[in-house]
Amino acid sequence: MQSAKEIISFQNVAKNYRGGNDAVEDINITVNKGEFVCLIGTSGSGKTTTMRMINRMIEPSRGKIIFKGKNLKTFDPVRLRRTIGYVIQNNGLMPHMTIKDNITLVPKLLKWQQDKMDRKAKELIKLADLPESYLDRYPAELSGGQQQRIGVVRALAADQDIILMDEPFGALDPITRDDLQELVKHLQEELGKTIIFVTHDMDEALKLATHIVIMDSGHVIQDDTPDNILQHPGNDFVKELLGEERLLQAQQNTLSVSDIMSKNPAKITLGQSLAEAIREMSYRHVDTLLVTDDNNKLKGFIDLETINDRYSKYSNVSDIYQANRFKVKTTSYLRDTSERILKQGYKYVPVIDNDNNLIGIVTRASLVNIIYDAIWGKEELDNPDNIKLPDTIAKESDNA
Repeated sequence: MQSAKEIISFQNVAKNYRGGNDAVEDINITVNKGEFVCLIGTSGSGKTTTMRMINRMIEPSRGKIIFKGKNLKTFDPVRLRRTIGYVIQNNGLMPHMTIKDNITLVPKLLKWQQDKMDRKAKELIKLADLPESYLDRYPAELSGGQQQRIGVVRALAADQDIILMDEPFGALDPITRDDLQELVKHLQEELGKTIIFVTHDMDEALKLATHIVIMDSGHVIQDDTPDNILQHPGNDFVKELLGEERLLQAQQNTLSVSDIMSKNPAKITLGQSLAEAIREMSYRHVDTLLVTDDNNKLKGFIDLETINDRYSKYSNVSDIYQANRFKVKTTSYLRDTSERILKQGYKYVPVIDNDNNLIGIVTRASLVNIIYDAIWGKEELDNPDNIKLPDTIAKESDNA
């Protein structure tokens, strides 16, 4: 019997092609609602085949897949695909259609009213962090990263509970890729969607996933949380995929963000005025405040530059605050968080609990002051030749 949390269950699933080629063999995977699942493995491991069986683009040879309590074979394939979002590497946008028409393609097939589609398009372009005026543009008028942002939010257009992503960022440059990873992670956490994400990049999987399925030659090798995989790799194949450096870091570093964060972040609530925000900034000697609702749920941030630009038109914090795309949980590892701050140039990162309550803040300045001692310890600092710096820190030191 399927658990109420389960949304997909693979039960002894196999896919065999003519000639005896087994793409996947005896797959048993359970995906719960709201999980971010990464299928990872080398080329030919069966990860894409496994994902494509979920929307019946590939049919299993044996076994069954249970989707929302029913055998997937009982669903009409066309209707099924309209209820599952799909994001591919080249974004899949229709070049002859405007961004608005691309976003609302599935809702139109589902015969939504025009005003509902218009509202959805405006909502999603905002989630993509792009101007509303872009809705009237064509894909060729946007950069590759902007097009992929549209590809990501379009998968949310019909309010699908499940989003499939097939190596969506593989063709992008590293900076754009990092930015889109942050967008996807933010959307997944904010909207509670279930995402099945295929990748061959272990850094990407560890950064995004709540649940990782490692595959090789059509078999599931390990199916677990990122932390458990790092702490207890299943075999030599998993160890090799993780790499020596990640395994060493997992063994040596157990410090979490909560160990070093400030528990008194500069903040203000949505209902307060911009004048009050300016006074709080002056009192706290900062140019940015985190924004929460009355229940201390993190909503975003407000900065002095934005207030200066819009003070004549707006009076309340709720009018001009911006959403945070990068935030971390109290349980996040300090080493991972510090490298992301240094790499992407963030001045600070808000810290939240599992219910999105604002708990604290980690600042770039505080990391500079304590990162070496907090991560490597005094004994290693007394012997600097023994310290191995993360690449991002080493580069900054070389350029200093």
